Amino acid sequence: MKRKILIVSLLLITAIFAVKGGISSGIIKTNNYDSKNIATGDAKNIKSSSLDVQKEEQVENNENIRYETFPIENKILDKDSYYDYSNSKLAWYMVRKDNHEPTGCDDTIDIYQYGGYHVDKNARDEDKVLYLTFDCGYENNYTSQILDVLKEQNVPACFFVTQTYIRDNIDLTKRMKEEGHQVGNHTITHPSMPERSYEEIIEEVNGCAKYMAENTGYAMDPYLRPPMGEYSQRTLKLTQDLGYKTIFWSMAYMDYDVNNQPGVDYVTAHFEKYHHNGAIILMHNVSESNADALKTVIVNMKAKGYRFASLNELK
Repeated sequence: MKRKILIVSLLLITAIFAVKGGISSGIIKTNNYDSKNIATGDAKNIKSSSLDVQKEEQVENNENIRYETFPIENKILDKDSYYDYSNSKLAWYMVRKDNHEPTGCDDTIDIYQYGGYHVDKNARDEDKVLYLTFDCGYENNYTSQILDVLKEQNVPACFFVTQTYIRDNIDLTKRMKEEGHQVGNHTITHPSMPERSYEEIIEEVNGCAKYMAENTGYAMDPYLRPPMGEYSQRTLKLTQDLGYKTIFWSMAYMDYDVNNQPGVDYVTAHFEKYHHNGAIILMHNVSESNADALKTVIVNMKAKGYRFASLNELK
């Protein structure tokens, strides 16, 4: 009898250690997203996969969680160091040119020094390239149409989303990632960043990324568009240290007023007149004109020898 009890006890102990070993070796997977790490700019625990999204192993609730690289450095930012940078608020602007040269822009700050871009300066004459980007603050029932066109034309884009957009459009946000697009950071509440404190900027940026990962299973791509195009030397430096490239634009037009749309003909004519090699194009997902003109615009630009590229090509 004592021998039987001893054997049963040994079997129970073996089973317990087997379970513990399975957990520690990653057999049971979670999203590994540590809110403390995110608050200090550390996303090292987000798992990596290819752009085509590699499926992770089965998790405890029998769902698959997907991840992509999010290269925030593993460090705590030094708050006091940012007071060495000017916080004078600037609003991004550009100066259009008629001969298909890259647009001029606000050069008060060398944005490229802080990981900022408004055009691909390295675009070669023999490799004509365009970058499509969409700002997404809310849904107006045109994003699915836009995604359909991009899929049909095999064209990548970057969608800059707010936390509210993610919250209200989980399936659309997942679809963006599943179809090979990038989802960039447009903050939680869309504030003027120079008007926010160090702590508030950290929360606006990292909070949006954290929400994205926890609610879609995808990490946010390391690109940020400042709300309203407002920025300062300090905000550029801070978001750069959080691991982001700040993406401005060299082509844009008034498309965000849903009650005063420019029309399909205007959109196509604007592209015809102002396209240029390396252009980063700002569009809004709420625009009916954009949704209806997008296929024509893409076909026309391809006919001129342009290709559409991912922001990952920016160097």
